Amino acid sequence: MQDIIRQLEEKRDQARLGGGQKRIDAQHGKGKLTARERIELLLDPGSFEEWDMFVEHTCTDFGMAGQRIPGDGVVTGYGTINGRLVFVFSQDFTVFGGSLSDSHARKICKIMDKAMQVGAPVIGLNDSGGARIQEGVDSLAGYAEVFQRNVLASGVVPQISVIMGPCAGGAVYSPAMTDFIFMVKDSSYMFVTGPDVVKTVTQEVVTQEQLGGAITHTTRSSVADVAFENDIETLNQIRRFFDFLPLSNREKPPVRPSNDDPARQEPSLDTLVPANPNKPYDMIELIGKVVDEGDFFELQPSFAKNIVTGFARLDGATVGIVANQPMVLAGCLDIDSSRKAARFVRFCDCFNIPIVTFVDVPGFLPGTAQEYGGIIKHGAKLLFAFAEATVPKVTLITRKAYGGAYDVMSSKHLRGDVNFAWPSAEIAVMGPKGAVEIIFRAELDDKAKIEARTEEYRAKFANPFVAGRRGFIDDVIMPHNTRHRLIRALAMLRDKKLENPWKKHDNIPL
Repeated sequence: MQDIIRQLEEKRDQARLGGGQKRIDAQHGKGKLTARERIELLLDPGSFEEWDMFVEHTCTDFGMAGQRIPGDGVVTGYGTINGRLVFVFSQDFTVFGGSLSDSHARKICKIMDKAMQVGAPVIGLNDSGGARIQEGVDSLAGYAEVFQRNVLASGVVPQISVIMGPCAGGAVYSPAMTDFIFMVKDSSYMFVTGPDVVKTVTQEVVTQEQLGGAITHTTRSSVADVAFENDIETLNQIRRFFDFLPLSNREKPPVRPSNDDPARQEPSLDTLVPANPNKPYDMIELIGKVVDEGDFFELQPSFAKNIVTGFARLDGATVGIVANQPMVLAGCLDIDSSRKAARFVRFCDCFNIPIVTFVDVPGFLPGTAQEYGGIIKHGAKLLFAFAEATVPKVTLITRKAYGGAYDVMSSKHLRGDVNFAWPSAEIAVMGPKGAVEIIFRAELDDKAKIEARTEEYRAKFANPFVAGRRGFIDDVIMPHNTRHRLIRALAMLRDKKLENPWKKHDNIPL
């Protein structure tokens, strides 16, 4: 018995050491933590239960028979974040460069299967050189097994990918199918083919950072949601982010006690919207003044800035926020903002998170670039997402809500539950100037007449009262009461039940 115990401890020590002290030092030298250090920071102290510590690869080709390390390059198991269950895998770059083997993949699949069974999120800490070349097709099969789990888990449990090192080739597609991707600046990157292959095929010369670094994917491609400065900040922010999410699609969003008075008034909101309809204001300021303790976790803050998405709390309960941003492109909807918001809305609907929409949208962005890029189909994604969502939906129009964009932004006609407007709201087919120039085209030469017609149109249509008379707006509220009214509406909707017609799945315009 003593001999078995000694062997057990030796195996544990070997597994904990990963690829050895030299490689651990090299990892630290790059400013990166090891796989186990990352788990220690991510999870509550002492909560991690590790599985498959003794698993080894089965490859015998290319000298691999003599190179076996317990754990095989990935640490897997479960633990808690602020007392709530989560499954986690953390790839160990010190062991075969974190490359994925058949055994490595089976370890990941095991925790994903169990996460779906018990209803708990999966967080993947990715730091891998890709498929283990020595294993050939077995490694590729392992990736496909993981991909299949990603698809099955989608909409069942939240899946979070944290890219903390290289992620190339087939390795990028598992994170791409998860709900959120976070990256670390200067030490993580994602691409299908690396710079050397790009140079060979296209003659382009590009660095790893330019091709697939954190800044590239958070500002240009929208592959990643947020980039953080280093491993420690990233893991701390993942803990914060995790607190907003329900554990599965069978649960309601978590509620965290708040000292922020639900009836708190915010007088400064009464003057937030400028008198000049062409002057911008910051929608982030409105969100911060309305939500609990100003705590707003913005997603994709550096991409499609004309729309704002993220999580906050109202009276302690998680809500998803979607808001036009007048500071960028006047808040117009375009291809990028439509895709960004549509994906966020669909996540909220998957996981029972109420959606609060702040509207100030003059329409869809015009131009050949948008039309050739498929704005019709991309704009339809956001329309589709809001229309199919069955979670509580509360909408507030702060200023402009023009044309088809009014319809798209969670209007009453798309089953918005409670639709408010501020007195400054303008709900119309288009702005007064454009409308008058079309309706009274014959009078365009008479400037005085056109100005008079414009004021007439503004007085008659550019206000919330026409929509209010038709029941498309439930109430016109004072800005300083916004927080209180939103919270009361969400409380009323807490037990809302609404189901879409049965279908295998929808066919959203991808």
